[in-house]
Amino acid sequence: MVVYRNIQNTHRPTNASLTLVIKVGTSSICDEKTHYPLLGNLSRIVETILRLKQLGHRVVLVTSAAVGTGLRRLNMSEKPKKLAAVQVKHAIAAVGQGRLMSMYDDLFGQFNQPVAQLLLTKNDLAQRTQYLNAVNCLEELLDMGVVPIVNENDTISVSEIKFGDNDTLSAITAGMVKADYLFLMTDVDCLYTDNPRTNPDARPIRVCEDIEALRQEIKVTAPGSALGTGGMVTKLVAADLATAAGVTTVIARGATPENILPIIADANPAPPHTRFVAQPQPLIDRKWWILHGLHTAGTIHIDTQVAEEIAMGAAKQKSPTSLYAHSISKVEGNFVEHQAVRMVVHHTSNQGVKDTVTVAKGIVNYSAAEIMRIMKAEESNIVDSLGYTDCDCIVDSENMAISI
Repeated sequence: MVVYRNIQNTHRPTNASLTLVIKVGTSSICDEKTHYPLLGNLSRIVETILRLKQLGHRVVLVTSAAVGTGLRRLNMSEKPKKLAAVQVKHAIAAVGQGRLMSMYDDLFGQFNQPVAQLLLTKNDLAQRTQYLNAVNCLEELLDMGVVPIVNENDTISVSEIKFGDNDTLSAITAGMVKADYLFLMTDVDCLYTDNPRTNPDARPIRVCEDIEALRQEIKVTAPGSALGTGGMVTKLVAADLATAAGVTTVIARGATPENILPIIADANPAPPHTRFVAQPQPLIDRKWWILHGLHTAGTIHIDTQVAEEIAMGAAKQKSPTSLYAHSISKVEGNFVEHQAVRMVVHHTSNQGVKDTVTVAKGIVNYSAAEIMRIMKAEESNIVDSLGYTDCDCIVDSENMAISI
């Protein structure tokens, strides 16, 4: 299987209107030590977006640096690291978010370009109605010619509802707007097989077609900057999410955002970058939302035969089979009906290594307590087990998204 190669793929004609999501990290916006804004970088980002819009493209900006900007405003040297200081970090983000948007508004305002602020958490997208409202809001803003500026709502986020990093948030955003491209702007030109700062033999990855295989070939253990939360690991996760939604994902240098223009135009030679090829048959919107928009509230262990049926259905691009109680061996977590759970199976490799494989994620029709009461019963005995029934299956095939 081809994992990566050093040639460019062909893409849709550049005279068509494209939808682009550009994610800019903290290191591209704030100085890591002084926290002062890098106005030169910010200006180039704004000018690039304006140029893209002049060419007829639609652009969403996902930005970091609320905490870094807040630290500068409050004259603090670093963000808090202790758990007891998490509320202090929220307060710093609240100060910085206003300052950050003010800078963007001033820069875009020089060209009479309206912008809009969207602050999101995972909780905002967990309900289907709220998710669709966010999608419709983004679409309406883009249709109005506005540049949406998206960030995580750090002032109220806790671990249960956090995206964790803006790389993931940008991938979710790209899936929501059905973007053609997601640009992850970072402090290096592209993805390398190892850290190029410490290993002179590190090779650049130009095009990747199989992210899972690529993970086995490269070292991406470096963390994010002192201000940011991401690193190359989170960018691979984001690329995996976005390409599954049919979005071509690019890693490029944040200090030269103008390189986006020749990259989408397939210039030859193109500026250095890594391109992750979009999946040719992306997940449909509802399946994408189930897999990546919903909080995973628990785990259901299923038998091998059902797992194989689900996997074979995915391979043949057929709808998965519904999950019934008699196929469940164990339930973990204290979830309630209409929450999302992951479905796993125990797998033993030819070498005898035991592993737990996530097969799918789905919305359950019953709570954990109810499932444990009926999991040994036959389908026809569900009423006898509970005294009532809302559905004859635990997870309906329409509410199941395959993850293998």
